[in-house]
Amino acid sequence: MKKLILAAALVTLCLGLVIGGRGHAAPATETAIFAGGCFWCVEHDLDAIAGVISVESGYTGGKEPNPTYEQVSSETTGHYEAVKVLFDPSKISYSQLIDRFWRLVDPTDGGGQFCDRGPSYRTAVFVKDAAQRKAAEASLARIQAGPLKGRAVTPIRDAAPFWRAEGYHQDYAKKNPLRYNVYRQGCGRDARLRAVWGSTPAPK
Repeated sequence: MKKLILAAALVTLCLGLVIGGRGHAAPATETAIFAGGCFWCVEHDLDAIAGVISVESGYTGGKEPNPTYEQVSSETTGHYEAVKVLFDPSKISYSQLIDRFWRLVDPTDGGGQFCDRGPSYRTAVFVKDAAQRKAAEASLARIQAGPLKGRAVTPIRDAAPFWRAEGYHQDYAKKNPLRYNVYRQGCGRDARLRAVWGSTPAPK
């Protein structure tokens, strides 16, 4: 009997240590979905922002389930190239994140982004609830009244199913830095961003 009591005590102690070690709840996370043209570039730029945990490239906004890159780029699915952002709201709020997102795209271009033309390369903000919509609309109103002077055409849409893009698209800039940099420079992304936003620092 003593052995059983001792064993039970040891099990209780071990469980206490395990639970104690995990006593701090994992930080809450939130997600945001943005379309900003080439998802390689949007993924790369958002991933560099403090408070962003991960960025996943994919497709959303259309009706085709689980689309392929070839289908989306054919402009027959209605999907946008988009990214799903996992972030820590204790380090960056959704409002701050969307303020930063605008500076990574040209919200005045309704036909695509930079050298990439067509519906799948347009900008959009996909909101998951009323709180995100309120923040997105307020942020859009600020840039409309300020630097863009009413020229932004980016829609704010309700979130739709997000389909993860093929593996070779994920972390493309990290895995293929030379090809990525040649593409980005050749597409004129940074030059156009300077023309749209000037040298004004992005919001913190």
